[in-house]
Amino acid sequence: MEIFVLFSLVLFLLFAGVPIAVSLGLSSTLVIAFFSTDSLSSVALQLFSSSQNYTLLAIPFFILASSFMATGGVARRIIDFAIASVGHFQGGLAMASVLACMLFAALSGSSPATVVAIGSIAIVAMRKVGYTKEFAAGIIANAGTLGILIPPSIVMVVYAAATDVSVGRMFLAGVIPGIVAGLMLMGAIYIVARFKNLPSEPFKGIGYFLSTGKQAGWGLFLIVIILGGIYGGAFTPTEAAAVAAVYAGMVSLFVYRDMGPLAGYAWVPDNTPKHVRIGFSASVYALAFFLAWLMLAFFFMAEGTETLRFWLGVGGAIFVLFGYPLLKGVKNPLLFIYGLPLWGANLWLMARKFLPALFHKDTKRVLVDSSRTTIMLMFIIVNALLFAHVLTSERIPQAITEWMLGAGFNWFTFLIALNILLLLGGQFMEPSGLLLIVAPVVFPIAIELGIDPIHLGIIMVVNMEIGMITPPIGLNLFVTSGITGMSLLQVVKAAMPFVGVLMLFLVLVTYFPALSTWLPISLMGPELITR
Repeated sequence: MEIFVLFSLVLFLLFAGVPIAVSLGLSSTLVIAFFSTDSLSSVALQLFSSSQNYTLLAIPFFILASSFMATGGVARRIIDFAIASVGHFQGGLAMASVLACMLFAALSGSSPATVVAIGSIAIVAMRKVGYTKEFAAGIIANAGTLGILIPPSIVMVVYAAATDVSVGRMFLAGVIPGIVAGLMLMGAIYIVARFKNLPSEPFKGIGYFLSTGKQAGWGLFLIVIILGGIYGGAFTPTEAAAVAAVYAGMVSLFVYRDMGPLAGYAWVPDNTPKHVRIGFSASVYALAFFLAWLMLAFFFMAEGTETLRFWLGVGGAIFVLFGYPLLKGVKNPLLFIYGLPLWGANLWLMARKFLPALFHKDTKRVLVDSSRTTIMLMFIIVNALLFAHVLTSERIPQAITEWMLGAGFNWFTFLIALNILLLLGGQFMEPSGLLLIVAPVVFPIAIELGIDPIHLGIIMVVNMEIGMITPPIGLNLFVTSGITGMSLLQVVKAAMPFVGVLMLFLVLVTYFPALSTWLPISLMGPELITR
């Protein structure tokens, strides 16, 4: 009885046009009030405890980091680097757009943010060299979905909060599937490019590749901070999100200087002598190497002590500091000394502009935009967790589990049913809300059937990806329509051919669990679930 009433109320409210958060919260409250043994005070207690969830605290920080990265010129530099990497292949600009989406996804954790940041630049660039608007829009709409699969992912954080699994393992589990999905999209583009004779970009040489990589490096270093920091033991995923937000703000305001009061101030003036420029660059590269080593040393030296890793990092930084001038043909290894005045001038400028940067109109705009997104998403999540609480308290998942096992479902047929359910639900609901509704129900069934909880999470995330590009509520479709000026129907038609690629990818992820589980098991061991 309670199952029928709860789901009927939710569906009725949704089809009546009530916002999803209100639909979930109101239906849960009505069931508690009239059909449950819980008191109404449990509603307030559950809403309060959900808002205090430590894991969910990562979400506003990741949103803030992606807002800074989207605004601070990082996307443009990533696109330049992607073009230098794969642009010389036939259809290379479209392939570079996919690669740029993959890289930006590893910074933002959000599909719409990836579509806006990369699509607003890449679609214009593709149109200029002869791609149709429809083809360009279809590429970006599909590639943007990688924003929730490649870690860090906001949807993965939501799944971890709903099922109490490790966020760190979920992030690792998304690495290989994210790369495979990106390569499949690029492979499809290459095949289409060969048939349609799409243009390629001229190869500008290794020097240009290294130069664009250097320009994008400070933004891409955020990947190192998040993943290296988490798996190196420096901080938890929630702390990593906070560090990412601060780092993204610092890079946008004080390193790239594409926004805020330092916009237009160059780190190295054009009239700087060559030996000073080389000395300054040597110290920058040495510092970058040292920081990257500290974050990534865990992967290379998991058995080594922290002291050993530290001193190896110091040794490598010194080698870079002295070796870079020699690489540039200057025999003075102490050339970095000439770059110290540049450091002093820039650090003094940053100190003077620090407070103005925090209150600058660009910073305020980023904070307001990210706050709006956070409030919207957290309101949905808190009400969805209340809905999950009602499911649990009424033992609805256990009843469904007993019914499915009694009906003869095995892991293979269960996953087919799960994919159909999520693909249909993804057409009508926002990913986080749908996941929070479905996960508490299917999780105990999956565990009973022997399905790895991390593998289950990746299957659900991939379904959420496809839901974001299927009508009528596919969020990426609306975002792509907004940045291209195309109608929603045109965007749907443009995206559909590449949805087939993602459907094939869903089959791979569903029935080849090693794609998702090999990396987290290798580095962190299996996820342990107490039944």
